[in-house]
Amino acid sequence: MSYLPKPIKVALVGTGYVAKQRVAALAEESDRAKLVAIAGRDRTSLQALCAISGARGTESWPELLQAPDIDLIIIATINSEHGAIAKAAIEADKHVICEYPLSLDPKEAQIIINKARSRRKFLHIEHIELLGGLHQTMGQWLPQIGEVNYARYITIKPKHPTPESWSYHPNFFGFPFSAALSRIHRFTDLFGTVQSVSGRSRFWHLPESNPYYTACLCKAQLCFTNGLIADVVYGKGDRFWQSTRTFELHGSQGTLIFSTDKGELIRDKETTPIEIGSRRGLFARDTILALDSLLKDKPLYVSPTASHYALVVADAIRQSTTTGRTIELQDENNSPLSTINYQLSTTNRS
Repeated sequence: MSYLPKPIKVALVGTGYVAKQRVAALAEESDRAKLVAIAGRDRTSLQALCAISGARGTESWPELLQAPDIDLIIIATINSEHGAIAKAAIEADKHVICEYPLSLDPKEAQIIINKARSRRKFLHIEHIELLGGLHQTMGQWLPQIGEVNYARYITIKPKHPTPESWSYHPNFFGFPFSAALSRIHRFTDLFGTVQSVSGRSRFWHLPESNPYYTACLCKAQLCFTNGLIADVVYGKGDRFWQSTRTFELHGSQGTLIFSTDKGELIRDKETTPIEIGSRRGLFARDTILALDSLLKDKPLYVSPTASHYALVVADAIRQSTTTGRTIELQDENNSPLSTINYQLSTTNRS
């Protein structure tokens, strides 16, 4: 990777919640990184972020790619644009930090990863769920329950009324498990390769003239090569009335249950309470770690390959919900199918 003078010059694409977190994080890293430009379609939000940061603004992200004073592009806009922006940025000789997913299409994501590698460009895909208290605590306590045989992860987010925002638009948000990729990535990070997946989904739509939906519910079952069976449920919108975030891990020597901000270990007749660390400041930490990797060549907590594999699994679930079939992710020799030209085999549901 070529030498980068400090502070490196950064451009941000996006003006929403995550973009605001990045602006705040970069302000704390001003000796190493300087935010010089922001691109966004919402003029009011764009002007507000530019006023806070002192960066120049544009409503057209391609303008950023032609700017010689920009070294790094941070992508924090709608999911459907991630792939195109990341690909164009790397081709324009920029380094890239992208909020997950890198693309809604696993094949496009692999092409971007290969392009970054061949051009020696820095590419980091954010996965702050790995930095948060829940995931860190699960990793610490997993040895206490022996071999994990069954897991269940449920996240339900009520919303009344449902907004007509990009996160409720199927084309902009993408298939829910690809868009909310952390739900899959938690499992692949902890338990490795997936043998097969099956899924169901339901969407509650507004009248036909309106492309937005008011609620969605997706359920998937993941069968891992190590024997683990995991159920994952993701729902949001106006069909739900109680917020739920529960993660259960059932092992040969005990059970771990995490709910919102508390957990417990259950073994024999004994229950041990578990404290879960905070979820605050994760985007700031991710920014620091990404800059450490870019400027000091320190290893990152997640690789593009790991993020891409979770995306392959999520897309297989999408195909299962469409075809009504179980999708195999391993070939006859129990080897992972190619992650760029993979052809998902299907079998009838039992």
